[in-house]
Amino acid sequence: MAHIKPFRALRPHNEYAAQLASRPYDVLSSDEARKEAEGNLLSFLHITKAEIDLPADVDIHSPEVYLKAKENLEHFIKRKVLFQDKTPCYYIYELQWKGRKQTGLVCVSSIDDYFNDVIKKHEYTRPEKEKDRIDHMRAIRAQTGNVFLACKDLKELTDLFEHWKKREIAEYSFIAPDGVQHAVWVVHEPATVDVITNLFRDKVPATYIADGHHRAASAAKVSQEFNTEDARYFLTTIFPASELKILDYNRVVADLNGLDDAEFLKKLEEKFDVVKSTIPVKPTQGHQFGMFLNGTWYTLTAKAGTYKSDPIGVLDVTILQENVLNPILGIEDPRTDSRIDFIGGIRGLEELEKRVTSGSAKVAFSLHPVSMQQLFDIADTGEVMPPKSTWFEPKLRDGLLTHRF
Repeated sequence: MAHIKPFRALRPHNEYAAQLASRPYDVLSSDEARKEAEGNLLSFLHITKAEIDLPADVDIHSPEVYLKAKENLEHFIKRKVLFQDKTPCYYIYELQWKGRKQTGLVCVSSIDDYFNDVIKKHEYTRPEKEKDRIDHMRAIRAQTGNVFLACKDLKELTDLFEHWKKREIAEYSFIAPDGVQHAVWVVHEPATVDVITNLFRDKVPATYIADGHHRAASAAKVSQEFNTEDARYFLTTIFPASELKILDYNRVVADLNGLDDAEFLKKLEEKFDVVKSTIPVKPTQGHQFGMFLNGTWYTLTAKAGTYKSDPIGVLDVTILQENVLNPILGIEDPRTDSRIDFIGGIRGLEELEKRVTSGSAKVAFSLHPVSMQQLFDIADTGEVMPPKSTWFEPKLRDGLLTHRF
């Protein structure tokens, strides 16, 4: 069963929350972070992307970057921008975006659960990305990157969320520049804290990493270096599955691997029904793909018998990889091949068209999103999804709740 705990969050005073909260460190390049934090001395990017306060040519993985992050965090605490709760609490985090809302529980989850597969994974991690966050956590003695977990629906939990939100006033409530409304309630009442802890201990057999495999792996490894109770837990926000929506995660490829357009289309017709479209193609069902090539959209529908029926083989990202990217375009490992790039569905089909018409890519593919049930099925069997299979939106903001160890 899932072992979670309340914790003493390091967090901003109410008047600073909107100014301080920043997008996750891993969705921004250094240049984008520098621009986003420009003129905002309180942006949490000064801690999560501390290279923005150093010369532009600095190696972003150099020790001075992590030391700068530590210095900035200490400065925020000294100036009383941030404070730490005196008693352990849970925190209810609600996001509203484009007419829908999702509510989750911010807590710390057991490192033992991570190693014992009570916290289930569905992606491989890359050592260089792990090392970055390991070095960051070692330097600042805190975990700023929230790991986004899902659990199967539990009515008692969602009822508790709604009851607390109606009864209490949100500690933070603001609309970020990207239009997402963020609200956080502090659950400080001991009886309610115990109810939440016991719900997970008794009724939640597993949680699933939705977003943040590298943050989780890094926190797990750092925990083994520190002999403290706090270090045995890491920062997570857990959402019931029905609260979440996975967006499409699309692909663009730089060239056609030596083929001209006609040759490429002919090869595609061996595995797909290929039909020209007069409008951009956003797939409405599985095994259907959109393709933008030389100013024209096409609908690709995988032919029966061209894909497997197992939990991994049936995924559209797998079908595209095994029937197009690898055999036709020569992309054997999309994690390392520089010819392919991945575009989160939040950017829309316009971004795919832009990449192709600008010449930075030759062809673009739009995909139907993976479902939460598919994610659960794969994680439950111990399998691993192809890279860049899921894109979750909206995303939690860094800085509102930090776990110190």
